[in-house]
Amino acid sequence: MRKILCFFAVILTLWSPTVLAACSNNDTPTGQDSIIPVGGKVAEIVERGKILVGTTGDYRPLSFREADGTYWGFGIEVAQEIARNLGVEIEFVKTSWPTLTTDVLAEPQTFDIAIGGITITDARREKMLMSEGYLANGKTILCRASEADRFRSLADIDKPEVRVMVNPGGLNEKFANENLTHATIIVHQKNEEIPMLIAEGGADLMITEITEAPYYVQADTRLAAPLLNAPFTHGQIGVLMKKGQEDLLQMVNNKIQEMKADGSLRRLHEKYGLVYAY
Repeated sequence: MRKILCFFAVILTLWSPTVLAACSNNDTPTGQDSIIPVGGKVAEIVERGKILVGTTGDYRPLSFREADGTYWGFGIEVAQEIARNLGVEIEFVKTSWPTLTTDVLAEPQTFDIAIGGITITDARREKMLMSEGYLANGKTILCRASEADRFRSLADIDKPEVRVMVNPGGLNEKFANENLTHATIIVHQKNEEIPMLIAEGGADLMITEITEAPYYVQADTRLAAPLLNAPFTHGQIGVLMKKGQEDLLQMVNNKIQEMKADGSLRRLHEKYGLVYAY
């Protein structure tokens, strides 16, 4: 009888941030303050015993894949918290910026959620589901430290003699094409290689995010991010998934809210040297 009452209690509180404590049991793993809705995509993942997480693995310090196949980063740790909340294992699936949308929408599904440096946009929300933001971001530049005073505005960048490097298929390339009509835009396939190419003179600067630039400035003294505190855009990074997974979306949002409330999200920001904006 108690299990039946608990089942209906979970259904009634499906869209609330917490589950009645009396309904917790050892068969349904939950986070301290987040809920796992009954049925749907969440039930499928729990039954499988593993959540499949798509990530590019090329975006330090949010998602990076080492040569031995291990993943690390801010987004990777958020994904691990989501898996822990579900009580399942986690498997990372390689995706790319050009194929991200196709991979999310694929049938059969390539993965359950996508995570990393994925900006929340209206265009993505039209086609897919996106969680609430867990990290603030914005477009900025990475250039050689010796030329930091050269670039103080978009006007300084948008000149024919300025070589701007971007990775293909993502919002960095889109921003460059829409806002830099005079600069020379160079598309390089591997995002993780671009900072080194900038430092070595392969281009003058790269379009990047305020989440990525500080890592490279700290890692390489040849680089600078002179517009870090004055980004061209302002946005949020979130978790991306296919429509029809509203139960999973609610669970992810609950987990993000829990991480904000208990301080664990702030600690992640501090660990990776990112600005906490919540």
